Amino acid sequence: MNQRVLRQTRLRRGWSQPRAAQHLGVSQPYLAMLETGRRRLTPALARRFVRGYRLTPAQLLPSQDFSPEAGTSAETLANQLCALGYPGFAYLRSRVPKMNPGEVLLSALAQAELEPRLVEALPWLLLRYWDMDTDWLVADAYRFTLQNHLGFVVSLARRVAESQTVPNADRSNVLANLETRLYERRLARESTFLKHVRSDTERQWLIQNQSDDAKRWNLLTDWRAEHLPYAA
Repeated sequence: MNQRVLRQTRLRRGWSQPRAAQHLGVSQPYLAMLETGRRRLTPALARRFVRGYRLTPAQLLPSQDFSPEAGTSAETLANQLCALGYPGFAYLRSRVPKMNPGEVLLSALAQAELEPRLVEALPWLLLRYWDMDTDWLVADAYRFTLQNHLGFVVSLARRVAESQTVPNADRSNVLANLETRLYERRLARESTFLKHVRSDTERQWLIQNQSDDAKRWNLLTDWRAEHLPYAA
């Protein structure tokens, strides 16, 4: 979210600055400075504006000190996905604050191993929140050497998007562009995808069952778009 989004969102709602400021709990002069970029929008304010303007979590600012932790628990990730509306975890009725979906995605991809029920939710994040800040997402994927993992998830999401009965051309274009940008700095080394390979037999099985997408991203995995519960 930036000053342009703030102003355009207010205008789309037909609100004056005084009315919007009162609704959001800030002063009108302060809102004017936020809309013109003379004051920095903090993550806390962004969260307030997302609620007040009824925007999607994709408009939340990433945490300034964001760093995907390898030890994030499955329970934490499941609750974060539930908060973002993933149907597979709706039964949890999570009350954790909504996070930027890009942060949740990168946090999940930073894990050495992830339960299948969590893995299958990751392409959904890109399908649902394809309008997230992809510049930030790409930059942090590079920063934490997650570009191959993220690129593979983008490939899965793009294939699901293209198979849907009612296509969304804008979303498909965003995913295709994101995939291209990540591939430009694809890592050459082979790695596994969110799973420990515990034997040579398992490794050989994964090699034999790799999809073309997995091979393209140098990942040992048998995940395919058709494995996803929301795939057409």
